[in-house]
Amino acid sequence: MVVVVDKNLPQLKVEKIIDELNKFGFDVHRSTGEKYIILGALGVQPGFDIRKVKMLEGVVDVFRITEPYKLASKRFKADKTLIRINDITIGADEIVVIAGPCSVESEHQIMKLAEIVKKSGAKILRGGAFKPRTSPYSFQGLGEEGLKLLRQAGDTSGLAVITEIIEPSHFELIEKYTDIFQVGSRNMYNYPLLKLLGTSKKPVMLKRGMSATIDEWLMSAEYILAGGNPNVIICERGIRTFDTTLRNTFDVSAIVSVKEKTHLPVCADPSHAIGYRDKIIPMARAAVAAGTDVLMVEVHHDPDNALSDGPQALLPKQFDEVMKQIKAIAEIIGRRI
Repeated sequence: MVVVVDKNLPQLKVEKIIDELNKFGFDVHRSTGEKYIILGALGVQPGFDIRKVKMLEGVVDVFRITEPYKLASKRFKADKTLIRINDITIGADEIVVIAGPCSVESEHQIMKLAEIVKKSGAKILRGGAFKPRTSPYSFQGLGEEGLKLLRQAGDTSGLAVITEIIEPSHFELIEKYTDIFQVGSRNMYNYPLLKLLGTSKKPVMLKRGMSATIDEWLMSAEYILAGGNPNVIICERGIRTFDTTLRNTFDVSAIVSVKEKTHLPVCADPSHAIGYRDKIIPMARAAVAAGTDVLMVEVHHDPDNALSDGPQALLPKQFDEVMKQIKAIAEIIGRRI
């Protein structure tokens, strides 16, 4: 249930409404928009008479949210969620670009790539320190040493950093080093991990599961939001279909569809979706044209010798070229990079 309150209502009276909702058995999440205060009253009470709330002083309107996700719904919050990291704002007119290698491999590698992607216009450096791999014999990441090197590279180059968390036991360690937690597609259904990330104040990028519907994806985001963390970015990274031509099927239409349902910023990751560097550039262009708020691509200066996902990493010259192309597209649709 959503309770719309006059933004000019004194704080004490807003608190009184919240107290009444608590007495009715609801947990309350508050969001302040341009014109109204929105109170999300969470709790399963099918027979509740909403007139009891409509009669409270300062309440403008009350309506039920029919979607299974509440806090992620546009009905709960009409204004876009803006996520701020240092001088970066995610979800506004600027399309933020995240770039870097799949894995942090060495100090030389991550420092060099940070310099490369910063020069071309990226704002956030990516790099995995703990890597969930299909094969147990593949490179699994450098662990804490990788986190330290990623942080060093970000600080030296003036880039924010993002890295993946794969299990709850790594939470405190990764939180010390990263600016954004990344939840990979395999962990979209890891509800204990999502609940834990809900307790953090740092943003979380939630990748879509390999076979997840859009509603299932948003329900996973709801776990983080319900835990108290409003800073969630949802990321389309390709889904598993019957076709085996590419690594996955890049669902560009999901970018459009999910933005109709949620106020959360949307990211596109064509690298993991496609799996082949020669096809990533056109998909990056498509993602920007479709309205993505964030674009994440893998870049490596020596992909033939990369320890993970070399075939899908753009070469520096390719990354520079794609940045020029998407800047032109962003300008056409009234955005900027």
